[in-house]
Amino acid sequence: MEFHQLRYVCAIAETGSFSRAAERCQVAQPSLSQQVLKLEEDLGAKLFDRLGRSIRLTEAGRAFLPHARSVLEQMEAARASVTSKETDLRGSVGVGVIPTIAPYLMPRYTALFTRRYPEAKLRIVEETTPLLVEALRDLSIDVAILALPLRHKDLETIPIRTEPLFAVLPKEHALANAEAVSLKELREESFVMLRDGHCFRDLSLAACHSARISPTVSFESGQFSSLLGMVAAGLGVTLVPEMAIDRSANCCYVPLKESRAIRTVVAAVLRGRSFNRVQQAFLAGIRKREKKAS
Repeated sequence: MEFHQLRYVCAIAETGSFSRAAERCQVAQPSLSQQVLKLEEDLGAKLFDRLGRSIRLTEAGRAFLPHARSVLEQMEAARASVTSKETDLRGSVGVGVIPTIAPYLMPRYTALFTRRYPEAKLRIVEETTPLLVEALRDLSIDVAILALPLRHKDLETIPIRTEPLFAVLPKEHALANAEAVSLKELREESFVMLRDGHCFRDLSLAACHSARISPTVSFESGQFSSLLGMVAAGLGVTLVPEMAIDRSANCCYVPLKESRAIRTVVAAVLRGRSFNRVQQAFLAGIRKREKKAS
């Protein structure tokens, strides 16, 4: 028994004609007649008496019709419930963000998103990359805003923005007013850096190693603001991404000469999972906004 066979039976009963039923169902009449005959064979009972040009339900047909209509109504209700879920702007989205991105990117976009989707539920979690990857895998969050590189085959990444890295120097530093500085020029400096567990520390060290320098780390913290305070006090130099530049921190920000000294920010999702409309809107919106900003 097939759903289209039930539709044909209901259409014939309502129109009183095989030809008109075929027109309503947008199918050729011979095909409709064949499917009804097949259904009658499966049921072991005739549903219609074909009296010349007149069509009448048999007793079996009259007993069968309410059940056929009920099945079709339930199928339509099931379809409507799925469609409603997919287009419902009152859905939720859980977003994880690493600490070196969260305070700079999320406040302005969160305000925009909540204004645009006032009935949506947005939950934001700030954690390091390893914890956010696990949260994606156990579905406790839907999207993670991270920085490359990511070496997880079960994740799909959507580029958001690429930004240059800057050397942060004390204002009295000899290179503070330079147009650009190379990492080799900083090889004798003490560095202040984010502590282990932060992916930007790994990115900074990778940039230094690529420039063939081994930085001496004199201070570690979990926040850029603490690093900037140490630089302003003359206790070392550091690296920051463009979005973390704070002109009120009494430091000088000098672009790096190394072309590879960049950070790529991405939205990471679990490969193969589906998203509701609100989750899709969050992804599309943050990507569009950051492209404009960069």
